[in-house]
Amino acid sequence: MRRASYKLLGFLSLGIGAVGAVLPVLPTTIFLILAAACFARSSPELEKRLLDHPTFGPPVLAWREHGAIPPKAKAFAVGGMFVGFTLFYAMTKPNGLALFLAILFFGGSALYVLTRPSYPRT
Repeated sequence: MRRASYKLLGFLSLGIGAVGAVLPVLPTTIFLILAAACFARSSPELEKRLLDHPTFGPPVLAWREHGAIPPKAKAFAVGGMFVGFTLFYAMTKPNGLALFLAILFFGGSALYVLTRPSYPRT
């Protein structure tokens, strides 16, 4: 039951990541990292196929082995956070605590992404 749940979550994450590969506002790599983690617990063959993929494997491996996020991915991630915050602000006109929490969440997330290494340590 547990393996089946991990495999299902892996395929779901892989599907969202695939959609994110063509939609600029949806992240890709984080869902592929999650898919790889789920496949590692349910299907080593599927994990290997994902990690060996010429396009999607390297960023997952860079994260897994070095905690690295390539500069292009950082730019897309922080840009997406900026768009998300802007839409949130424009649609809800938050004030007080809601605005503070949104700034804390988006700012903290952006800071985390920007402080990760850009390239694997050699």
